[in-house]
Amino acid sequence: MSNDNPYSQPQQPQQPYHQPPEKSGGMSTMAIVGIVLAVAFVVMLVCGGVLVALLLPAVQSAREAARRMSCSNNMKQIGLALHNYHATYNTLPPAYTVDANGRPMHSWRSIILPFMEQQALYEQIDFSKPWDAPENQAVSLTVVPSYSCPSTTVDPTMTTYVAVVHPQGIFSGSTAVAFRQVTDGLANTVMVIEADSGNAVNWMSPDDSDLQAFLAAGTARDQGGHAGGANVLMADGAVQFMTDATDQNLRKALVTKDGAEQVGSGF
Repeated sequence: MSNDNPYSQPQQPQQPYHQPPEKSGGMSTMAIVGIVLAVAFVVMLVCGGVLVALLLPAVQSAREAARRMSCSNNMKQIGLALHNYHATYNTLPPAYTVDANGRPMHSWRSIILPFMEQQALYEQIDFSKPWDAPENQAVSLTVVPSYSCPSTTVDPTMTTYVAVVHPQGIFSGSTAVAFRQVTDGLANTVMVIEADSGNAVNWMSPDDSDLQAFLAAGTARDQGGHAGGANVLMADGAVQFMTDATDQNLRKALVTKDGAEQVGSGF
């Protein structure tokens, strides 16, 4: 019997069946992108490390050059102070002052403070008492920036700027020397040197270097200081860099003020 109902709904056509694609056994696109990014990140880190390794020595060298220049400027200021002292008193200061028994009391570094723009500090020192007396303790613990080399690792109240005390030198103990006595020439005679950090002294202490220490300077350079040598202040006020390999005979000639030795230019 046929269905003649006009309101009967027609049958919907069947949709064709599509089987979902089978999953591939390979990696997805996101996984590949992740691997590529990870590899790129690792390469970037390696390249960055190589770049730092290449640049670090140059940066350290530039910093040391700046510290060495600052040290040189400190010594130039000391040289200017010594020259101004000489212009005022017609002699350089003695290496140290002494008491009635000849015991060293105070350093030339303390004596030239007024010429180092440190008049107020100078006036705090009791020169009638030893430098390390209780009355002078507070001053000895005061930092004088121009007496501190930026390349050293010692306490800032210590200094590596020392004179070479020698009977024939510009600093000959408690006896003051005038420039007219430097017959070898001011440019050929050392006034102040940089000691190794292990030989640093309090800036007020009447302790300096001697010839033997100057001859040995740099042969076993310890912590701090400049690589390969040290600055030296000449009697004419110039600062030169003396390498550790400087000949000992030349060093001896530079210490004496009237030895008539032959000294070439530069070290």
